[in-house]
Amino acid sequence: MSRSKHTEAQMIAAVKQMEAGRKAEDVAREVGASAHTIYAWKSKYGGMDVSEAQEAKRLRDENSRLRKLVYDFRTNHHFTLKKNPQRAPTSTTL
Repeated sequence: MSRSKHTEAQMIAAVKQMEAGRKAEDVAREVGASAHTIYAWKSKYGGMDVSEAQEAKRLRDENSRLRKLVYDFRTNHHFTLKKNPQRAPTSTTL
């Protein structure tokens, strides 16, 4: 995924302008984005403040990190069991 040239604060400000009654095309021209992009920002950031968007991003990043940890644990656990079948647990809850 490519990095945006707009910050979350700029995106939210653009969405707030549109919610205040300005046309998406006018806001898009002003910020240097397409109207489609403005609508995508609205679906993602509509009704949020900058602090809420930052918190949501932090939670998404943490969730991604934890998913990777669980995947690594399960993969390593699987290979450990293949190498040493005597270590297999009696119940397969994983």
